[in-house]
Amino acid sequence: MSDDLDATAKQLDRDHVFHSWSAQAGLDLPVIAGGSGTVVWDHAGNRMLDFSSQLVNVNIGHQHPAVVAAIQQQAAELATIGPATANLARGRAAQRILSKAPEGFAKVFFTNGGADAIENAIRMARLHTGRDTVLSTYRSYHGNTGAAIVATGDWRRMPNQYARGHVHFFGPYLYRTEFWATTPEEESARALQHLERVIQSEGPSTIAALLLESIPGTAGIMLPPPGYLAGVRALADKYGIVLILDEVMAGFGRTGRWFAFQGYDVVPDLVTFAKGVNSGYVPVGGVIISDAISATFDERVFPGGLTYSGHPLAAASIVASIDAMESEGIVENARRVGADAIGPGLRELEAKHPLIGEVRGEGVFWAMELVADRETREPVGADVIGKLKKELTSRGLMPFAADNRIHVVPPCVVTDAEVSQAMSIYDEALTSVEDDLF
Repeated sequence: MSDDLDATAKQLDRDHVFHSWSAQAGLDLPVIAGGSGTVVWDHAGNRMLDFSSQLVNVNIGHQHPAVVAAIQQQAAELATIGPATANLARGRAAQRILSKAPEGFAKVFFTNGGADAIENAIRMARLHTGRDTVLSTYRSYHGNTGAAIVATGDWRRMPNQYARGHVHFFGPYLYRTEFWATTPEEESARALQHLERVIQSEGPSTIAALLLESIPGTAGIMLPPPGYLAGVRALADKYGIVLILDEVMAGFGRTGRWFAFQGYDVVPDLVTFAKGVNSGYVPVGGVIISDAISATFDERVFPGGLTYSGHPLAAASIVASIDAMESEGIVENARRVGADAIGPGLRELEAKHPLIGEVRGEGVFWAMELVADRETREPVGADVIGKLKKELTSRGLMPFAADNRIHVVPPCVVTDAEVSQAMSIYDEALTSVEDDLF
C-alpha cells in the first residue's frame, strides 16, 4: 500500500504539477511523505538524511513540535486576517525578529517570501533616496519576481529581464578571482576598488541601493574576505546609497549567528529575510527597516502591500521558531557543529578527493566546489554533478547541488553523528564517481 502511495504521488506530480527551473518532460523527483529533524522519508519508509534543508530553509529541522503546535493553536483561534488590522501574533513576531537585529531598527514589513521582500526593499530604497539604479553582483540570487530576478546575477536573470534600473558588478571570490588577487586581503581591496569605479561610472546621484547577499548562497557560499562588507558600508555612506543585505538564505542560524552580517562588522539599512525565520513551515518573509528609512513613511504613504502580509499562521510559527531556537541553543549548535564536525570533515574529504577544488563555509552553510582539474580549476560538467547526486541519493542522502558544487547545508539541529554519517556517504559517492573519471 505504501509503495502504491509513492507511485500515486509520482504519477500525480508528472501529470499535473508544473515545476520551477525545469524542463517538464522526464522529471523523476523523490517522494517525501514525512520528516523529523534532519531525516525525511517516503511512504514506503525509505529514510534519507536531508543535507539540503530542502531549499536551505528548514533551519529548525522537520516537524519541530513547538512550531507545529503553535500553528495548530493559531489556526484554532484565528486562521487568517487582513493586514490592515492589529494582531497579537503579528506584533509578537515582529518583536522577536527585531530582538535579533542591531540597534536602530524598530519596524518589520512582512511579505510572503524572500523574493517579494527584495522587491519591497528595493522600493523602499528608491522612494527614500529619490534615485533609481540598483547595484548587485553577478554571482547572486535574489528571487524570481520582477526586480529580484533582474537583480540576480546568474543565468536565471537572462530570460527574465523586464525590470529597469539594474547594474551588476563583480563581488569577491578569491578561488576564481576577477582581480588577479593572491590573498583574501588583496581580493577585498581590489573588489572594493572595482565597486567604487562602477559607482562613479554609473553616477552616484542615480544609485538608490547596493544589494548584496551577506554571504552569497546559491551562488557558492562565498564568505566575504576581511574588510569587504565594512568597505561596502563605507562606500554606501560616502555616496548616500542605501545598503540592503539579503539574509534570506544566510539568516536565522544558518551561519551559527542570528544574521550572517553580524560576523562582518557591518550594519545595513535594510535587511531582507525569509526561509529560516520559521523554516518554511508557513510561507513568510519580510524587510527589517532602519529607523531612518522607516521615518520616510511616517507622513508619506508607502505604496505597497500584500493580502497575506503578517499572516497570523506565519506569525505564530515565527514566534515559536525563534523561541525554540533560543531555548534549545539551536543557533549555538549550528556554530559548534560547523567548527567541530562539518568543517573538519569536509577538509578531510578535500585532502582525499581530487574532484574537490575547494571547501568553504561556516555554521551549517558549506560548499564543495568540484573541478575536473585542480591545477586549471576547470569546473566539472553537469553530467558529473548528475552522477554524484544519484550516488548520494542512492546511499540515503538528499543533496543540494548548484552548478559545479555540492552544498552541505543540513538543518541547524544536525548532530555530530549525522554529520559523520553524511561524510561517509559523501566519501563513498565521490570515490564511486572518481573511479569512473580518473
